Amino acid sequence: MTLPDLHAAPSLPAPATVVRTLYPLVSAEAGAEAAASATGAAVDPADLEQTVWLRLLERLPEQGPPADAARWVRDTVRGEARRARRTARHERPYRDETAPDPAGCPERAFAGADERRVLRAAVDRLPARCARLLRAMLAPSDPTYREIAGELGMSQGSLGPIRSRCLGCLRRMLAAEVVAPELRGKER
Repeated sequence: MTLPDLHAAPSLPAPATVVRTLYPLVSAEAGAEAAASATGAAVDPADLEQTVWLRLLERLPEQGPPADAARWVRDTVRGEARRARRTARHERPYRDETAPDPAGCPERAFAGADERRVLRAAVDRLPARCARLLRAMLAPSDPTYREIAGELGMSQGSLGPIRSRCLGCLRRMLAAEVVAPELRGKER
């Protein structure tokens, strides 16, 4: 069924018939208009297409399908794209200045301090060479490998492998202290 056939029918066509007939045209026009708006505010083709369908379905009960469907679709897609771009340009993100910063809440600060305390205690239990290396790497001044190597009297090239071994040792030590979760379901 084509668009002229829609108007030749004695009664108004079912919305499903109109949608099925105009679907390729609306989809193509929405995609083309969204791609053309790359320089301005972005318009999502799916949102644009959905808005055009809404306008068409609002129009059908009173006015029926448009006489020149291709022109109506093109004009509606362009109008809705302009409206969406204009809205996007004027929108500003909402910032509630009264809302507390979740990163600065006392609970999170306490949990972070507790985790750092546990980590420092675990690093202190490592062998002396590993403890010195990891303390130097965790220093608040964030030293470079060259600075750490100079401070510890090691070659810069050996820091990576030693650090890897020390972190493995720390990982094994912490894994032994943490209770493993119980298996759920059937054991295999």
